[in-house]
Amino acid sequence: MSDILNSGIVDAKSKDDRLKSFIENVERLEEEKNNILEDIKEVYSEAKSSDYETKIMPKVLLIRKMDIDERLDQEALLDTYRSALGIF
Repeated sequence: MSDILNSGIVDAKSKDDRLKSFIENVERLEEEKNNILEDIKEVYSEAKSSDYETKIMPKVLLIRKMDIDERLDQEALLDTYRSALGIF
């Protein structure tokens, strides 16, 4: 009977250790993410001090991530909407 009880305690301890490991990993990754976000802010600040328009930079990043066909489709649709609204 004590073997079953000890086995349950060992299993619970193992799960507790695994949960602690997950939490510690997330904490470490959150810290890394915060550091990266600070680095990104610094890059934007440097770009701004070099007279670049930093408000447009995230849009450029999105465009660069897009598949070329998707980008062309979106640009064509945007042109269609602009034309329909008389925006150019």
